Amino acid sequence: MKVTSKEDLEDIKKRGLTSLQSDKTKVKVGLASCGKAAGGDKVFAKLEGTLEGQEGIAVEKTGCLGFCAREPLVEVEGPEGDSLVFEEVDEESAARIANSLKEGKTPEAKVLGRKGNGEKKYGDRKDLNSLDFYRSQKKLVLKNSGIIDPESLEEYAAKDGYFGLWKAMNKYSPGEVIEEVKSSGLRGRGGAGFPTGKKWEFARNAEGNPKYVICNADEGDPGAYMDRSILEGDPFSVLEGMAIGAYAIGANQGYIYVRAEYPVAVERLKKAIELAEDRGFLGEDIMGTGFDFELEIKQGAGAFVCGEETALIASIQSKRGMPSPRPPFPAQSGFRGQPTNINNVETWANVTTVFIRGAEWFSSIGTEDSKGTKVFSLTGDIDNTGLVEVPMGTTIEEIVYKIGGAERGSIKAIQTGGPSGGVIPKEKFDLPVDYESLQEAGSIMGSGGLIVMDEETCLVEVARFFLDFIQDESCGKCTPCRDGTKRMLEILERLTSGNSTEEDIKILEELSHYVKESSLCGLGQTAPNPVLSTLRYFRNEYEAHLEGNCPAGVCFE
Repeated sequence: MKVTSKEDLEDIKKRGLTSLQSDKTKVKVGLASCGKAAGGDKVFAKLEGTLEGQEGIAVEKTGCLGFCAREPLVEVEGPEGDSLVFEEVDEESAARIANSLKEGKTPEAKVLGRKGNGEKKYGDRKDLNSLDFYRSQKKLVLKNSGIIDPESLEEYAAKDGYFGLWKAMNKYSPGEVIEEVKSSGLRGRGGAGFPTGKKWEFARNAEGNPKYVICNADEGDPGAYMDRSILEGDPFSVLEGMAIGAYAIGANQGYIYVRAEYPVAVERLKKAIELAEDRGFLGEDIMGTGFDFELEIKQGAGAFVCGEETALIASIQSKRGMPSPRPPFPAQSGFRGQPTNINNVETWANVTTVFIRGAEWFSSIGTEDSKGTKVFSLTGDIDNTGLVEVPMGTTIEEIVYKIGGAERGSIKAIQTGGPSGGVIPKEKFDLPVDYESLQEAGSIMGSGGLIVMDEETCLVEVARFFLDFIQDESCGKCTPCRDGTKRMLEILERLTSGNSTEEDIKILEELSHYVKESSLCGLGQTAPNPVLSTLRYFRNEYEAHLEGNCPAGVCFE
């Protein structure tokens, strides 16, 4: 049945609430890629097989609960909301959990914490949100991940899914939708943080039809998996955000460009699109408004340069993924030469919250110039690796030591923004995480990778690693990036192998500025950031390498 009224949407929400608040005991297994990699599929199979036919118990899959270091995670939720989350579950402990449930007993396994109304039954267990990893987080984008079945449109609607789209299309004109997004202060979550509302406005006002919207899910930074986890845990939020954007811009066709290395995300996107079309949230005459919007998935082959907008557009058109000079910008001439708007996964997923809660509410979170929250994949030399979402303005100190559980005195620096970002030393961990602060420190927000590095990390080797990645991923179209990064990499290889000369650091710095200022696209323009930031804060390590000494004891072995 297709939804044609708010009453129809309310009916779907009721069915979703019935599913989420059923009288059954639910056993939820985190089956995002992180959970699967840790053995979640085997755990799910063991639970499902042991509990097959057991009345009053349902085994379900969900997205990532965030605490990737403790996967596989299994939540057992009773009919009244009493909930325990078990960590590092294997087949043996899964069998114990299942057998305890069959006997009506409290499951015996390693408990991470309790959730919801768990104090009724499990008051002796720590509340999950009281744990350092979760306490400082505020989940807007990840609010449904780990809670709903990512393949259930009804459960998504139970969490106010598609009410933002209904409101945007029935209460606002396209121009008013754009003004609401502008008022919210939402900025693009994929790079430099360009204001989302302004970007939409440029595309709407550009001459030419048809217009297009694109979701950039080509997440290629080493150590980054934010977009993948959003698509795996809550794909409908991205579809809904894109439908709102398409309505505002006047686009009837959209594309999701996702790398083929994300098979779980691709499969769940396909399912979500199919369900949304079946219920009338995509396709012709969306919710009876007369607005049409079709969505199509395009899979990329994993070229890092295709994260750049013009290269991405070329790839969607089955051309070689190579950047084009700008202007014209995609908003003027993009896909098939027509006005095109591109935002990344996290940006689109934020849009529905703006319309459900309102622009004023959204803009009350974060800092003056950086509104809302930011999702990070927190990795590196810490105990609590995982997917985290914090208000903009949260300090690096809080993310690294409180959420990440890093040992004080052992950490040297962090890397943000992946190969395009830079290194920030521990002396600057009091910096708030926002676009301007990170840029002033010599890094960028990027899509949200945050790698923590301890004192045993050689920062010259880190720079060499990222330049090796960038040089390999350069499309080769422009000389500064193609040849400049090659020469930079050769110098870094000499430094880390003990064959450097006195002039190497000077030439490396000069080359970095040349490549940054002369490259055609963002890949080349940001490629020197790891080098420039490590030279800025850790020049002493470079100078030590000239003398054949690696302070971290990593090189020259």
